[in-house]
Amino acid sequence: MRHLLVLMLFAMAAPAAAMVQDTVVYDVRFPNAVHHEAEITVTYRNLAAGPLELRMSRSSPGRYAVHEFAKNVYDVRADDGGGRALAVERPDPYGWNVTGHGGTVRVTYTLFADRADGTYAGIDRSHAHLNMPATFMFARATADRPIRVTFQPATGSNWRIATQLAPTMSRTTFTAPHLQYFMDSPTELSDFELREWTVSSGGQSYTIRLAVHHDGTTEELDAYTAMARKVVAEQAALFGEFPAFDYGTYTFIACYMPWASGDGMEHRNSTSLTSTAPMGRGAAGNLGTLSHEFFHAWNMERIRSRALEPFDFERANMSGELWFGEGFTSYYDDLVIRRSGLLTDEQYLGGLAGMINTVTNAPGRRYHSPVEMSRQAPFTDAATSIDPVAQPNIFISYYTYGSAIALGLDLTLRTRYLGRSLDDLMRAMWRRHGRTEAPYTLDDIRAALAEVSGDDAFADDFFRRYVTGREIVDYAALLAHAGVTLRKANPGAASLGQANLQLRNGRVTMATITLAGTPWYVAGLDSGDQILTLDGADVTALDQIARITTRHRPGDTVPITFLQRGETRTGTITFIEDPRLVTLPFEQAGAAVTDDIRRLRADWLGTKVTERQ
Repeated sequence: MRHLLVLMLFAMAAPAAAMVQDTVVYDVRFPNAVHHEAEITVTYRNLAAGPLELRMSRSSPGRYAVHEFAKNVYDVRADDGGGRALAVERPDPYGWNVTGHGGTVRVTYTLFADRADGTYAGIDRSHAHLNMPATFMFARATADRPIRVTFQPATGSNWRIATQLAPTMSRTTFTAPHLQYFMDSPTELSDFELREWTVSSGGQSYTIRLAVHHDGTTEELDAYTAMARKVVAEQAALFGEFPAFDYGTYTFIACYMPWASGDGMEHRNSTSLTSTAPMGRGAAGNLGTLSHEFFHAWNMERIRSRALEPFDFERANMSGELWFGEGFTSYYDDLVIRRSGLLTDEQYLGGLAGMINTVTNAPGRRYHSPVEMSRQAPFTDAATSIDPVAQPNIFISYYTYGSAIALGLDLTLRTRYLGRSLDDLMRAMWRRHGRTEAPYTLDDIRAALAEVSGDDAFADDFFRRYVTGREIVDYAALLAHAGVTLRKANPGAASLGQANLQLRNGRVTMATITLAGTPWYVAGLDSGDQILTLDGADVTALDQIARITTRHRPGDTVPITFLQRGETRTGTITFIEDPRLVTLPFEQAGAAVTDDIRRLRADWLGTKVTERQ
């Protein structure tokens, strides 16, 4: 996206006639919306001789796995703009070559779309929620050309259009400076409700738009908007300014309907928010996604890894920095909500246990560092496969892993380098790489940490141990400085470890592979195994496992019989102490809260918004 300004300036300087000749023109209609179809026409002019290579994307901004969008495209036909049919060939599953043209090609195709989320597209009588890579065919040869798109709302609908694309004099026509920007611009057509407010930054004013397609009440939307405004203000206060939003707007494009699919996807000047949760009681979860995606306006959209530049729509995109781009953003999504006053200290601090449990107890850390986990994204980021995988034993989400690193680094800076915090690191990355839109490398993050801490050796050591290495910080000691106790959830209680158990045909069955290191794993059980007896009792119900466990102590060994791939096996299984951890504020743990703790919490968890902001 860093080429946007240059291309916009070029566009303004170019002769108008040349612009018209070179502009790629899309027309989108919905004659069969009830059956989830759109009819799309794209016209190319002033083409060089030779075949026009048309493609459907295989990946999408904000997603790192391959998604075969071409599978939903059919009835492809082409002419020369005057009605003369042109030959269309398929060189591969993702492309179409048009030959025999005289410089102009008009292609029409049908798109099937029935998944409204941030990755795909969803069309029905009520709306069209369009992720552009899942919707629009493109030509390799015209990627740098300006684009004009006209959306024709379904007949009889009250659809309006929400998008980050540049508006024109027509309410249904929008433009983009080039393909990269166009593909990064999700669009919602529906009878949505709109809320707007103005923010100021660096002498500029920007309009924040919240366009929500929902089945809740106006009062619920107003309450949600008030919360969103607090989150937006808090994030701007953290960075010290808003990004320079193109065309002066930022748009939250939200579809909160029962038939949507839960998702959130960041874009340069907008975000796609989808959820089945209703506007009212689902507000907390929806707000968490909104907070996460808006933080990406700084961290991912402008503070951007060099590995993702330019984004390649025809392959999986891999980055070793997702622990920072996604993980640090995950750390801040709830922290910002706390700073906004929408969570209490107790709610926020109690919720930290989830990430700590994962990085402490999950077996994946023995195989991959956070950098290596990030590079697994093409296999895990909504990627699909039909073969069983070992991911539960070898992978920890870079969202969770990165969030845990952020927590550890934030508290380390606050306690070791007084007056310093993770906020300072994010602002340093913004100054160095966000405001300038100069893509960063792993070493650039390390250099920014050295700058913020004033300690190059510390930055080297932290990265060696916790980022490129597989160690974890001493969370108990760090949290104690903030008046939080980290301890076992059930000290002295027996456990057989985490397992995905289901009742199938009257037998308790391992639904997925067993986690390495758990008693189940050590005893030799694996996916699909049926537990026949445990501790001498015939097992026919899920709650029997829990009842048997409560009768034992860590270290006890009992007999187990299970059916594994047609063979009955007998062995022993040993109970361990329940490894799960909880975080308790000192107030709940019965410990004294000192003035130092109060000061640290106030600086960490308190609002950064001043009255003048």
